[in-house]
Amino acid sequence: MTSSSSPSWSERFVVRDGVRLSCRDWGRPGEPGEQSDRGEQSDRGEQGGFRGDQGGFRGDVLLLHGLAGHAGEWDATARLLRDSGHRVVALDQRGHGGSDRNPSDGDVSRAAYVADAVAVIEQLGLERPVLIGQSLGGSTALLTAAAHPELPRALVLVEAGPDGAKPGVQEQIGGWLRAWPVPFPSRAAAVAYLGGGTDAVGEGWAAGLEERADGLWPRFDPEVMVRSLDENATRAFWDEWTALACPTLVVLGQGEHGGIIGAEEYAEMVRRQPALHGTSLPGTGHDVHLEQPGVLHRLIVDFLADGGSACARHTDACLGVHSTS
Repeated sequence: MTSSSSPSWSERFVVRDGVRLSCRDWGRPGEPGEQSDRGEQSDRGEQGGFRGDQGGFRGDVLLLHGLAGHAGEWDATARLLRDSGHRVVALDQRGHGGSDRNPSDGDVSRAAYVADAVAVIEQLGLERPVLIGQSLGGSTALLTAAAHPELPRALVLVEAGPDGAKPGVQEQIGGWLRAWPVPFPSRAAAVAYLGGGTDAVGEGWAAGLEERADGLWPRFDPEVMVRSLDENATRAFWDEWTALACPTLVVLGQGEHGGIIGAEEYAEMVRRQPALHGTSLPGTGHDVHLEQPGVLHRLIVDFLADGGSACARHTDACLGVHSTS
C-alpha cells in the first residue's frame, strides 16, 4: 500500500461486549498524528479536530467490507475520500481481519454486526457518518441505517440489497471458502486464485491474508462466515429497506458475470424507495470497489455534494437498459 500524497492510516480498536474490533482510521489531509501504512496506533485524542467546516471538511464516513473480506479492501476508496476532505474509518467486521476471529460471545447475527457499527461510530466520535458498505457490509449498513435513523447522513450500498431468502447461500459460500487451496505458497498464487481473472480483485483479497511460515492463510474461520449468513438464508430485509429515511445511493456491477442484484429486486427497491439513486458500472462485477475505486469515489462524492443529481435516479439505471460509467 502506497500513498503519493500523505501518510495513510492508523489502527484503532473498539471493544464491545468483550469483542475487539480493529479499524483503519484514515483521518483527513493535514491532520497531525497520522501514521504510516504499517497501521501503528495513533496517540491523538478522540476529538482530533475532525468536526467542523474549516478546511473544506466534508463529513465522516464509515466503510464496511463484505463477507470474508477485510478493511484493507477499501484502501483505494478510503484514500480518495480522505483526500476529498472526509474523515474515513474502515472497520474489520467481527470475525474478519484484525478483529476477533472467533467472537467471544459467539454472536455473528445481523444485530451483532449492527451493534458493532454503532459502537465504532460512538467510540471513535463519528458524527452522522455516511455509511458505505459492499455486499454483506452493505447489509450491515442498511440495517444500521434502518434501526438507527438518527445516525447516518446518507447510505451507499455497493452490490447490496434487501432481497432474500437465499436457502442455499450457506452451502454455496461455505463450499467455496473450504475449497481455498490454503496455505497459498505465494502472493502471486493467491492473487491468481482469488481474482478469478481480475488482478485488482485478486490483489484486494490477497491483501487480507496472513503470512505464516508455511504460506498465506485467510484471517477468518469459514464456519464463522457460514454462521453469519443464518438470517440471509432465511429472510429478506424489505421492511428495513422501506424504513430507510436517509438519502441512498446504490452502485451495482455490470460485468461479464454480472452483479448479484437482479432487475426484479432493483425495481422493487425503487418502488419502495422512489427517491433512490442508482447506477450500474459496465465492466465490473461484485467487487466494484476493487475494480473501479476511482469511479466509485466520484459517484459517492457527486451524490453527497448535490443530493444525487449527478447519478441517474431509478430511471432504468440498474435495469440493464442504461448505465453510468
